[in-house]
Amino acid sequence: MIHVENLVKLYGDFIAVDGISFDIKKGEIVGFLGPNGAGKTSTMRVLTCFLPATSGQVTINGHDAFENPYMVKKSIGYLPENAPLYHDMKVEEYLEYVADIRGIAKSQKKKRIREIADKTGLTPRLRQEISHLSKGFRQRVGLAQALLHDPEVLILDEPTSGLDPNQIIEIRSLIKEIGKHKTIILSTHILSEAEATCDRMLIINNGRIVASGTSESLKKEYGEKSLEDVFIKLTYRKNES
Repeated sequence: MIHVENLVKLYGDFIAVDGISFDIKKGEIVGFLGPNGAGKTSTMRVLTCFLPATSGQVTINGHDAFENPYMVKKSIGYLPENAPLYHDMKVEEYLEYVADIRGIAKSQKKKRIREIADKTGLTPRLRQEISHLSKGFRQRVGLAQALLHDPEVLILDEPTSGLDPNQIIEIRSLIKEIGKHKTIILSTHILSEAEATCDRMLIINNGRIVASGTSESLKKEYGEKSLEDVFIKLTYRKNES
């Protein structure tokens, strides 16, 4: 479903992503883990065709991200760390606006919005102005816009950033439910979130993939009792050396 091969992203002389390769199968929820500045967001932005790569190959749902970005964008739903919301709009108005941008047929628009509002728990909030919503509900609106056109792949960048513990649990449960029917890559630096939500982890540090596997397989491979200890061994200690 997602194939990345020798991906490189440079900003001038700075190497943000340094020749990474990975595959994500249909129906997987994969956590993309790393400390701040590791290359997570740059990778996500290349996958979504928001930024061009310097070199390498990215294929999503059979479409080449560099040769056919339009079809890739149709195949994905994207939630950046700061959800792209218009706070002076009501929730329903905003979703109607997104539906128009996504080319959803007028005859299907209302039905689709109601379905997504029900899935994301937004039905009681449809008439509310986005500026009046809590951070957790604004994040739900962000997820709703990413799901509205029924994409096969979801790309979520720090989806629980800035949420309180209860909101994190709610969004985590929602992502797991959505993941029963979608392929998801989820960027985060919160290890407990990845462990509770994801089928598999990719750990990136200094622009390179340094490990891949389930939480249990990584702990076994690196002889550690917790995913946090594995993470420290692969990232912080390397950064210090």
